Amino acid sequence: MTETTEKAAPKLSKKEARKIVYEKLSNALAEYKANLKEKKFDSNLKKASKLFAADIAKAIAKQKQQLKKPARIKAVKSDLPEHGASEAAV
Repeated sequence: MTETTEKAAPKLSKKEARKIVYEKLSNALAEYKANLKEKKFDSNLKKASKLFAADIAKAIAKQKQQLKKPARIKAVKSDLPEHGASEAAV
């Protein structure tokens, strides 16, 4: 990844993500607010934003871990027989 993508994603807690998602959903669904009772509309938005925010925060945390940890190279075992086994055959 580039340096700009690392700096572009600030640390986002579940609570902050929940507030952001709640605001975006309430703006997007404002026309349906008139059809439902306000209390029920708000409680459903809170539930939905809580579910979305938890997944968003996990995805961001996972993405940051992948950026921080480079891939490690594992040692490959040799297919050659052990040194002691070759002397016994001789």
